[in-house]
Amino acid sequence: MADPFPLFEQVVRKAHVFTAARSVPAGGLHPFDQRDIHPKLPPIVKQLFDDGHFAQSTFEAYKFVDKEVQRFACLTESGFKLMMQALAADNPLIRLNPLTTPSEKDEQKGFQFLFAGSVLAIRNPRAHEHSLVDSPDQCLDHLSLASLLLRRLDDAGFK
Repeated sequence: MADPFPLFEQVVRKAHVFTAARSVPAGGLHPFDQRDIHPKLPPIVKQLFDDGHFAQSTFEAYKFVDKEVQRFACLTESGFKLMMQALAADNPLIRLNPLTTPSEKDEQKGFQFLFAGSVLAIRNPRAHEHSLVDSPDQCLDHLSLASLLLRRLDDAGFK
Protein backbone atom coordinates (compact mmCIF):
# COMPACT_ATOMS: atom_id res chain seq x y z
CA MET A 1 0.00 0.00 0.00
CA ALA A 2 1.22 3.48 -0.87
CA ASP A 3 2.15 5.93 1.86
CA PRO A 4 -1.13 7.70 2.84
CA PHE A 5 0.69 10.72 4.33
CA PRO A 6 0.88 12.81 1.08
CA LEU A 7 -2.87 12.41 0.56
CA PHE A 8 -3.57 13.28 4.20
CA GLU A 9 -1.34 16.36 3.90
CA GLN A 10 -3.30 17.54 0.84
CA VAL A 11 -6.59 17.18 2.73
CA VAL A 12 -5.24 19.08 5.74
CA ARG A 13 -3.89 21.90 3.55
CA LYS A 14 -7.23 22.28 1.74
CA ALA A 15 -9.13 22.17 5.01
CA HIS A 16 -6.88 24.91 6.40
CA VAL A 17 -7.57 27.21 3.43
CA PHE A 18 -11.29 26.55 3.73
CA THR A 19 -11.48 27.15 7.47
CA ALA A 20 -9.19 30.20 7.29
CA ALA A 21 -11.57 31.82 4.80
CA ARG A 22 -14.61 31.04 6.94
CA SER A 23 -13.14 32.09 10.25
CA VAL A 24 -14.07 35.46 11.65
CA PRO A 25 -11.07 37.30 13.10
CA ALA A 26 -10.84 38.32 16.73
CA GLY A 27 -12.44 41.68 15.95
CA GLY A 28 -15.60 39.83 14.91
CA LEU A 29 -15.70 41.28 11.41
CA HIS A 30 -16.20 39.22 8.27
CA PRO A 31 -13.42 39.82 5.69
CA PHE A 32 -16.01 41.59 3.49
CA ASP A 33 -16.66 44.06 6.31
CA GLN A 34 -12.94 44.52 6.97
CA ARG A 35 -12.37 45.35 3.30
CA ASP A 36 -15.64 47.32 2.97
CA ILE A 37 -16.77 45.21 0.01
CA HIS A 38 -19.62 46.96 -1.80
CA PRO A 39 -22.96 45.87 -0.30
CA LYS A 40 -24.66 45.93 -3.70
CA LEU A 41 -22.79 42.82 -4.84
CA PRO A 42 -25.20 39.89 -4.99
CA PRO A 43 -25.34 37.56 -1.95
CA ILE A 44 -23.92 34.69 -4.03
CA VAL A 45 -20.54 36.49 -4.05
CA LYS A 46 -20.25 36.27 -0.25
CA GLN A 47 -21.72 32.77 -0.14
CA LEU A 48 -19.18 31.46 -2.65
CA PHE A 49 -16.37 33.17 -0.73
CA ASP A 50 -17.53 31.66 2.57
CA ASP A 51 -17.70 28.23 0.93
CA GLY A 52 -14.10 28.53 -0.29
CA HIS A 53 -14.94 29.08 -3.98
CA PHE A 54 -12.80 32.18 -4.37
CA ALA A 55 -12.37 32.27 -8.16
CA GLN A 56 -16.11 31.74 -8.65
CA SER A 57 -16.85 34.50 -6.11
CA THR A 58 -14.66 36.89 -8.10
CA PHE A 59 -16.30 35.82 -11.37
CA GLU A 60 -19.80 36.48 -10.03
CA ALA A 61 -18.76 39.92 -8.77
CA TYR A 62 -17.39 40.95 -12.15
CA LYS A 63 -20.43 39.59 -13.97
CA PHE A 64 -22.42 41.91 -11.72
CA VAL A 65 -20.19 44.90 -12.55
CA ASP A 66 -20.62 44.09 -16.24
CA LYS A 67 -24.43 43.94 -15.89
CA GLU A 68 -24.51 47.23 -13.99
CA VAL A 69 -22.55 48.99 -16.74
CA GLN A 70 -24.85 47.41 -19.34
CA ARG A 71 -27.89 48.66 -17.45
CA PHE A 72 -26.62 52.21 -16.95
CA ALA A 73 -25.38 52.53 -20.54
CA CYS A 74 -28.48 50.86 -22.03
CA LEU A 75 -26.27 48.58 -24.12
CA THR A 76 -26.31 44.87 -24.85
CA GLU A 77 -22.56 44.54 -25.35
CA SER A 78 -20.49 42.80 -22.71
CA GLY A 79 -16.95 42.81 -21.41
CA PHE A 80 -14.16 44.88 -22.90
CA LYS A 81 -16.22 46.24 -25.78
CA LEU A 82 -18.97 47.35 -23.39
CA MET A 83 -16.55 49.14 -21.07
CA MET A 84 -14.74 50.93 -23.88
CA GLN A 85 -18.01 52.10 -25.42
CA ALA A 86 -19.92 52.98 -22.23
CA LEU A 87 -17.06 54.86 -20.57
CA ALA A 88 -15.51 56.38 -23.71
CA ALA A 89 -13.55 59.58 -23.18
CA ASP A 90 -15.49 61.29 -25.97
CA ASN A 91 -19.29 61.30 -25.55
CA PRO A 92 -19.49 58.56 -22.90
CA LEU A 93 -22.81 56.89 -22.13
CA ILE A 94 -21.67 56.78 -18.52
CA ARG A 95 -20.23 60.16 -17.60
CA LEU A 96 -18.27 59.93 -14.35
CA ASN A 97 -17.73 63.69 -14.06
CA PRO A 98 -18.48 66.91 -16.01
CA LEU A 99 -15.55 66.32 -18.43
CA THR A 100 -14.71 70.01 -18.55
CA THR A 101 -11.06 70.01 -17.44
CA PRO A 102 -8.12 67.94 -18.65
CA SER A 103 -8.04 66.20 -15.25
CA GLU A 104 -11.70 65.20 -15.52
CA LYS A 105 -11.12 63.88 -19.04
CA ASP A 106 -8.08 61.94 -17.81
CA GLU A 107 -10.12 60.48 -14.94
CA GLN A 108 -12.86 59.35 -17.36
CA LYS A 109 -10.32 57.70 -19.64
CA GLY A 110 -8.47 56.14 -16.70
CA PHE A 111 -11.64 54.56 -15.35
CA GLN A 112 -12.54 53.42 -18.86
CA PHE A 113 -9.31 51.43 -18.86
CA LEU A 114 -9.77 50.23 -15.26
CA PHE A 115 -13.22 48.86 -16.08
CA ALA A 116 -12.07 47.36 -19.40
CA GLY A 117 -8.86 45.96 -17.91
CA SER A 118 -10.68 44.36 -15.01
CA VAL A 119 -12.93 42.33 -17.28
CA LEU A 120 -9.96 41.24 -19.38
CA ALA A 121 -7.53 40.47 -16.57
CA ILE A 122 -9.82 39.31 -13.78
CA ARG A 123 -13.22 38.22 -15.07
CA ASN A 124 -12.27 36.55 -18.35
CA PRO A 125 -9.72 34.06 -17.01
CA ARG A 126 -12.29 32.90 -14.42
CA ALA A 127 -14.88 32.53 -17.17
CA HIS A 128 -12.70 30.57 -19.57
CA GLU A 129 -10.30 28.53 -17.42
CA HIS A 130 -11.71 25.50 -15.62
CA SER A 131 -9.01 24.97 -13.01
CA LEU A 132 -8.18 28.49 -11.87
CA VAL A 133 -7.64 28.69 -8.11
CA ASP A 134 -7.54 31.91 -6.10
CA SER A 135 -6.53 32.38 -2.48
CA PRO A 136 -8.86 34.21 -0.09
CA ASP A 137 -6.58 37.27 -0.22
CA GLN A 138 -6.51 37.31 -4.03
CA CYS A 139 -10.29 37.11 -4.06
CA LEU A 140 -10.61 39.96 -1.57
CA ASP A 141 -8.22 42.07 -3.66
CA HIS A 142 -10.33 41.43 -6.75
CA LEU A 143 -13.53 42.20 -4.85
CA SER A 144 -11.98 45.42 -3.53
CA LEU A 145 -11.36 46.57 -7.10
CA ALA A 146 -14.91 45.61 -8.11
CA SER A 147 -16.13 47.62 -5.11
CA LEU A 148 -14.09 50.64 -6.19
CA LEU A 149 -15.61 50.46 -9.67
CA LEU A 150 -19.14 50.16 -8.29
CA ARG A 151 -18.55 53.06 -5.88
CA ARG A 152 -17.30 55.23 -8.73
CA LEU A 153 -20.56 54.55 -10.57
CA ASP A 154 -22.47 55.37 -7.37
CA ASP A 155 -20.55 58.63 -6.95
CA ALA A 156 -21.43 59.61 -10.51
CA GLY A 157 -25.14 59.15 -9.74
CA PHE A 158 -25.62 55.68 -11.23
CA LYS A 159 -27.40 53.68 -8.56
